[in-house]
Amino acid sequence: MFESVLVANRGEIASRIIHTVRAMGLKAIAVYSEADADLPYVAEADEAILIGPPQPARSYLDAARILEAARRTNAQAVHPGYGFLAENAAFARQVIDAGLVWIGPPPLAIARMGDKINARNLMKEAGVPVAPGVWEPVPDADTAVEEAERIGYPVMVKAAAGGGGIGMAAVRDEAGLRAAFETARTRAERFFGSADILLERYVERARHVEVQILGLADGTVVALGERDCSVQRRHQKVVEETPSPGVTGELRERMLAAAVRAGEAIGYRGAGTVECLVDPATKDFFFLEMNTRLQVEHPVTELVTGIDLVEQQLLVAAGEPVSFTEIDPRGHAIELRVYAEDPVRFLPGPGTIEVWEEPVGEGIRIDAGYAEGNTVTPHYDPLLAKLCVHAETRGDAVLRARAAVGAFRIEGPKTNLPFLAELLDRPEFADGSYDTGLVGRMRGR
Repeated sequence: MFESVLVANRGEIASRIIHTVRAMGLKAIAVYSEADADLPYVAEADEAILIGPPQPARSYLDAARILEAARRTNAQAVHPGYGFLAENAAFARQVIDAGLVWIGPPPLAIARMGDKINARNLMKEAGVPVAPGVWEPVPDADTAVEEAERIGYPVMVKAAAGGGGIGMAAVRDEAGLRAAFETARTRAERFFGSADILLERYVERARHVEVQILGLADGTVVALGERDCSVQRRHQKVVEETPSPGVTGELRERMLAAAVRAGEAIGYRGAGTVECLVDPATKDFFFLEMNTRLQVEHPVTELVTGIDLVEQQLLVAAGEPVSFTEIDPRGHAIELRVYAEDPVRFLPGPGTIEVWEEPVGEGIRIDAGYAEGNTVTPHYDPLLAKLCVHAETRGDAVLRARAAVGAFRIEGPKTNLPFLAELLDRPEFADGSYDTGLVGRMRGR
């Protein structure tokens, strides 16, 4: 086992990783920008090093600065967290070429799953269900119209190299497709450096369900259960839970088996997530994409399984056996993402945190990136914390989540806590019948 880990990230995920690294008796090294010097994770690390100004391109996205920080601190391994450079195959190769341990899947696996069209083709070959769509990039709007007529409306327009909902749009006719296609190409080129566009059939009132997999050092791939991620705004997740209230036992078995095949097909190692769309009308599911990293919502899986996923990542990266012998999920867990944003329009709201009072009690877990007195800047994603609850049943978990949201007090920047309280009171969330369109309906869209 290596003796030190540099965490190439910030905020709540850096703090989360540092916690496990130190619990395993290893040295935790943090990196931070000038804007993040006072954040909790910096003080929690055994050593912290400044890597640049607030702009991500000159700090957390600068591979050379990250590697220089590793050299200066004699780090032996690098954990990328999620976001920033976590799914950058070139960075993973640089880490390995520098003689460091990369705590993540092989660079080739990252590259193969990084392009959504290539991923679709690979998954089809592996026997994983994929939605009707294209098998190569769509070159222009006229071709897009032809393909949409073959696929059948409505269709989803996506950036092939993208993520985070950027460039995505569901369209129902030719006029909407032409407009969405050009917008998607422009945004894809701007954000991802690739204008390649993918078309897939859009599943009405779908559920977004993902499977947590873990590729072990001996080549075995196991599935640790599914998470429902259907509560989304602008195609970005807000609430996740496990087990999914929209998945039957038979469907769960099929999804977990398909996710294992997906991991085996690309020689996956470490923690990853196979994301799917579930058609509630037919109980069919379709491969959406694979996230070759730790997910924001990993705590709910940890709460029901008792398995520390970061610990398993470290063990797998070191070539050692994992620390569990069986997967025995118990109870129900829900994660609510607490953002510094307007609770109605979901626009980021930077500011200084004047009051920060977390809920406490049985079955409550808070993964926080900020504390009282910290300033939320406009340079990064406005995620403040992840409020997670665990209980014996889903009904009890929802009740616990309502109480915890009501007890979470943050003053200074606007937060989405009022929205989360509103969501938890919605009948379709309470009874588990929601789908990916829930937030849009709540806001009249």
